[in-house]
Amino acid sequence: MQQSESINALRFLSIDAVQKANSGHPGMPMGMAEIATALWGNHLNHNPSNPHWFNRDRFVLSNGHGSMLLYSLLHLTGYKISIEDLKKFRQLKSKTPGHPEYDLDYGIETTTGPLGQGIANAVGMAISEKMLAGEFNTTELSPVDHFTYTFLGDGCLMEGISHEACSFAGTHELGKLICFYDQNGISIDGEIENWFTDDTVKRFDSYGWQTICVDGHNVDAINEAIQTAKEETKMPSMIFCRTTIGFGSPNKSGTSGVHGSPLGDEEIAKTRAALGWQHEPFEVPESVYEFWDAKSQGEASNNDWNQVMQSLNETDPDKYKELSRRISGEMPENFTEKYEDFVKHCNDENTSMATRKASQVCLDFFVKEMPELVGGSADLTPSNNTFSKSSSTFSNENPTGNHINYGVREFGMSAIMNGMVLHGGIKPYGATFLVFTDYARNAVRLSALMGLPNIFVYTHDSVALGEDGPTHQPIEHLVTLRSTPNLNNWRPADLVETAIAWKDAVSSKDSPTCLIFSRQNTSPITRNNVMIEAIKNGGYLLQENADAHITLIASGSELQMMLDASNVLKESGIIANVVSMPCLDIFLDTSKEYQASVIKDDLPILVAELAHPNSWFRLLNKKDKVLGIETFGESAPADVLLDHFGFNVPNVVDMAKSLVNE
Repeated sequence: MQQSESINALRFLSIDAVQKANSGHPGMPMGMAEIATALWGNHLNHNPSNPHWFNRDRFVLSNGHGSMLLYSLLHLTGYKISIEDLKKFRQLKSKTPGHPEYDLDYGIETTTGPLGQGIANAVGMAISEKMLAGEFNTTELSPVDHFTYTFLGDGCLMEGISHEACSFAGTHELGKLICFYDQNGISIDGEIENWFTDDTVKRFDSYGWQTICVDGHNVDAINEAIQTAKEETKMPSMIFCRTTIGFGSPNKSGTSGVHGSPLGDEEIAKTRAALGWQHEPFEVPESVYEFWDAKSQGEASNNDWNQVMQSLNETDPDKYKELSRRISGEMPENFTEKYEDFVKHCNDENTSMATRKASQVCLDFFVKEMPELVGGSADLTPSNNTFSKSSSTFSNENPTGNHINYGVREFGMSAIMNGMVLHGGIKPYGATFLVFTDYARNAVRLSALMGLPNIFVYTHDSVALGEDGPTHQPIEHLVTLRSTPNLNNWRPADLVETAIAWKDAVSSKDSPTCLIFSRQNTSPITRNNVMIEAIKNGGYLLQENADAHITLIASGSELQMMLDASNVLKESGIIANVVSMPCLDIFLDTSKEYQASVIKDDLPILVAELAHPNSWFRLLNKKDKVLGIETFGESAPADVLLDHFGFNVPNVVDMAKSLVNE
């Protein structure tokens, strides 16, 4: 009786919160209550008193629309989510938004609005666990030893990203990944048999997963399935749970009417009677709290782990020190001094090269000095230059490898990386061509929204990639990325700017970074130490003249063209200030005083960038101009394309003269 009432507490907290908000999805919490009870009541290893405990099991709610199930679990098990917080479901600035993303202080690992990304995040968490366990566990001690559990629904498996991530998980034998498929057969539009008839068991069998089918309303059967899944060391497990959406509702269960709308007062009353729930809204008996309370068990598990860490410190202090550093997210010892020497070396040895090659030079330094850096590429490693001198390939034979071959999975790669960051102890970077951010964008957006310091490497940054043509030539992509809040986009001009860009990316605590690199060679730029120091501001004066007539601004490969144009203009009596703008996002966040010191208010501005011009409006007045591209590209050699689109010194000179003469 106590278990039954505790299960129904999950249902009615969810029902009542959705009803009070007059918004939400009650059907999934009502249908998955037994699954949640089996997992959270008998298996999930967590500590409500210390949500940040590193060796906790990870729980991901991929069908994030059912967020009230998670909030109810967190409240009942002892996290800092109160009944009052549940009453504020979906209200402004509450702890309980409709689709929560990430707030570990309250026990929320991650949960997704865009379906399918949660399961991909979970794959990333399981990868991080496998990598760190391979590196830090010993025959006697296992400081990294936990499971990743995921709830998901029909919509998650319809989304293509689930194929990318789950195929990858099977290949890499992520045996500590255990997923629960809420197989209720209903989505917003109704019965899914009209549009989703996959044999999902065979699908996951083909991926190399362990597949287990159970009655999703039988706690004992689910409990047994979880135990079977935990005993499988190589295959990830998918537990197929046949459920009834909106279980207990006399008139709406098993229908789309309970998926995304409140039940209504009349139906709630009937559901209370049908399930024997005799309590008022948000009223929970003390016996239910006692059933769910996880604080004492969580603290005991946490203390056991503390003892493991203490033993590791005694037997292998170096390994203990490094793992502790990784958990805290601190930079390696003496990193700053080594980095400053590296930047000086880059300035001294600056030569002509593509910035994608400059990035590889930087990676040779950063990967060597930061063992937490784990790279990867979506089947473009030789083109993206993401394999460093200190890299080795991650595989089942080499779980401590620090380079991942993601295959052609741009979206999956990016969402997996988000999970790796969320797990902690690993700092991933992943690469593709800039134009293919179209595939990856939603995961990049969630990274920015959640404040995850991820590193996205994008090469082949313009029409100058040449003959592959307009399908591979990015035009609007920089504008799209720059318009994303909390996302820093670096497009460096040479090796020195690339080094500073990488440093900014690896040092970030709460913003992701896009590092955008050229295929074509760029020229080495001469700078003094003041200029090098100013690069971190995102934009800086590379050439300043007290009697300047115009300001020329560029990012990336176009910077040298602006410097050359400045020299030609000088012969005509027109003096230019030249500004390098490797990261417009960071520059726009600097003080107005600093911006005014770089871009003089009384001078006309000419910007040149091999991209759509709309990024630059915040810097420009009506008469200022941008040399950009507002059409798709063409298939031709790079030098031909640059001339075709007007990216040459004579055209820049003509545009600058017209601005000055106005």
